[in-house]
Amino acid sequence: MYKHILIPTDGSETAEKAVQAGLDFAREARAKVTWFTALPEYELPSQAAILSHQEVVTPDEHARRSRDKAEALLAPLAARARQAGVECDSDFAQSDHPHQAIIEAAKRHGCDLIFMASHGRSGLSALVHGSETSGVLTHCSIPTLVYR
Repeated sequence: MYKHILIPTDGSETAEKAVQAGLDFAREARAKVTWFTALPEYELPSQAAILSHQEVVTPDEHARRSRDKAEALLAPLAARARQAGVECDSDFAQSDHPHQAIIEAAKRHGCDLIFMASHGRSGLSALVHGSETSGVLTHCSIPTLVYR
């Protein structure tokens, strides 16, 4: 039924449960997986940071660090997929709106399913922290399976 599944992760314990369940689901469906993570965008240093001689990270250095973080998170998942006999690739984006980056990645890679975790936040916690899963469900036309 599904041929290409996007499995986003932020590296949290909750996301790890969905990663394993998504990998199992992909193996059973004989589907390809694209692992995905979103990392924060570059933020210009404040005048106070500059004047206090704090480390100022350049956009190029931020991009390199983001690439390194994404690789450290996604490379072990790719190894697990290969060990399970699941074809996969990996991708990441710099975005301060992860739900948008997830949707864009699913479209870019031609995924026909997004398989993701929900932290299960509600009430004030959901208001303060937001819900990337809710954002995907609200703004995406690609079927999304939420694992809790």
